Amino acid sequence: MRFVVIGGGIVGLATAHRITLEHPDAEVTVVEKEQRWGAHQTGHNSGVIHAGVYYKPGSLKATLCKAGSASMVDFCREHGIPHKVTGKLIVATEESELPRLRSLYERAVANGLPARLVDAAEARELEPEVACVQGIHVASTGIADFGAVCETLATLLEKAGATLRLGARVRGISTLHGETVVHTEVGDIFADVLVNCAGLHADRVAKMAGITPPARIIPFRGEYFELRPERRHLVNGLIYPVPDPQFPFLGVHLTKMVDGSVHAGPNAVLATAREGYSWSRVRPGDVADTIAYPGMWQLARKHLRYGLTEVRRSLSKKRFAESLARLVPAVTAADLVPASAGVRAQAITREGALVDDFLIVAEGRQVHVLNAPSPAATSSLEIAKYIVDRLPK
Repeated sequence: MRFVVIGGGIVGLATAHRITLEHPDAEVTVVEKEQRWGAHQTGHNSGVIHAGVYYKPGSLKATLCKAGSASMVDFCREHGIPHKVTGKLIVATEESELPRLRSLYERAVANGLPARLVDAAEARELEPEVACVQGIHVASTGIADFGAVCETLATLLEKAGATLRLGARVRGISTLHGETVVHTEVGDIFADVLVNCAGLHADRVAKMAGITPPARIIPFRGEYFELRPERRHLVNGLIYPVPDPQFPFLGVHLTKMVDGSVHAGPNAVLATAREGYSWSRVRPGDVADTIAYPGMWQLARKHLRYGLTEVRRSLSKKRFAESLARLVPAVTAADLVPASAGVRAQAITREGALVDDFLIVAEGRQVHVLNAPSPAATSSLEIAKYIVDRLPK
């Protein structure tokens, strides 16, 4: 049987690897339009191995993230990939946030996670510079080099005999005599089974394959700063605010990475291109797609004030620093230097609802991953199992 996986991010590579494990006699091909693996969402994320605190109990995100955090640590350990289980501190910085913090703690407990409530003094034992009235410590959160995970998966795929094609942008998908034909810039590829893990372009690939996606990908840029090297001592691990449950974004936070650097962010602004990593990156076709989509207007009506707040923070380093100083008062604008941004592929329905869970659609001999933002990197090995279990036998 011939399997073609479109997309060379961490989910696509993990899925292809899983196929080689469960179908060792199959022909597996991975196509990626860029010249390297994990070039977009995977290569621009915060490197956090999420525990699964935020997700609705019983949802795909909750179940796959919890399992994925363990399997990702095991994978990194097995293959010598830089990683660390650091734990994470989620803090309420004022009394008004305590009800949300306690609801989040109850959700963490319902998801079976090693979480505990800590008072202000206990929080400062973990993070001496933090400011809070109460917090949650989640012991199973970690950090990893997801770029190295992608490279390792690609190496394992090569050893398993898979065909890996970089620089192979998909131009169309058709059916010929009952076979699926993936038309790429480097030639046609015939498939018995198609798996779409195209991330920022997943809805477009689905349309090429004759599927009507139940949601549209809308790109949101997350902008980051780093702490200057001499200020990295202000953060020991990961410090997060209490998120607003109305939004899929967790708010600006501080993350000590595997290399010792401290990332600060991200905020969340509407991107002007599917791969719009800066305000100057504008793709008129992508902008037109966003503007023409009814769901985007519905979303804007609901969350205009939130969106404007994010834009103002995007345009002001001072505002960005003030948001961080709510967590760690010692942080100032002078401590921040720009870091690379990321773009989140967020699926939105025509009614303007943010798709909160992973969205994976199986139809005939095709599987389409239509919503897999964070914690997809954490969950990637488990998402791969989930997909392969739903492939035609």
